[in-house]
Amino acid sequence: MTTATAAQIDARPPSRLLTLAEPGRAMSELASFYALRPLMNALPRGDGHGVLVLPGFMASDYSTAPLRRLLCDLGYDCAGWNLGRNVRVDQARIEAMMACVDEVHDRTGRPISIVGWSLGGVFARELAKLSPDKVRLVISLGSPISDDRNHTNARRLFEYLNGREPEVMKGGNFQKLAEAPPVPTTSILTRSDGVVHWRGSVQRCGREDCENIEVLASHCGLGVNPAAVYAIADRLAQAEGEWKPFSAPLWARLLFPQRALQ
Repeated sequence: MTTATAAQIDARPPSRLLTLAEPGRAMSELASFYALRPLMNALPRGDGHGVLVLPGFMASDYSTAPLRRLLCDLGYDCAGWNLGRNVRVDQARIEAMMACVDEVHDRTGRPISIVGWSLGGVFARELAKLSPDKVRLVISLGSPISDDRNHTNARRLFEYLNGREPEVMKGGNFQKLAEAPPVPTTSILTRSDGVVHWRGSVQRCGREDCENIEVLASHCGLGVNPAAVYAIADRLAQAEGEWKPFSAPLWARLLFPQRALQ
């Protein structure tokens, strides 16, 4: 039995205790983000390439605004999706997101990076599969990238709103979520995630440019968690075509647990 198969059989949502702790922890992470915001201007600078940031399930661009403003200040041409709340998964929504990719790509004249939070990370990966020539890097934050929805406690609400087989799956897309896109791909995850079980966010593609980065965070605070933000800035700052695995500096090693993700 492979590790991936074992993980699917063991699929389960996070504990209720972690779920109940999400709001308070996320608020603490947001406070930490703003407290450290002046220091974040010293994070690795960007080369001006486009970055599209996608929100999580039931969220909107409002949730990604702090991260997008920071990325803009670091020198990226950063954009939200401008599609309202992330609720429905249908063909019209996929086409609208593809238009977002095309717009940022055409405006900047080069491949873009896509950062997706939770369900937004699933979208980021699938968009990169559809247009790999327009995407240079994908970063997902606490995303349910397993093919088994039992890893998330949002499964019932998602299926109530989209059905057990969303329209896009009937069209042949979104059939192999665990399969990484053909571009460098980073999954940032946390073992204390209260929405998506951390095992559902682990990449097991076996490629060097397909990595997992563990941080100490909540699910709802990942987009503003200082350690996660550092990792995002580090990944985005790599020169195109010169990707290397993430390596935390000595002073930050405690923020990035080096544990086996099985």
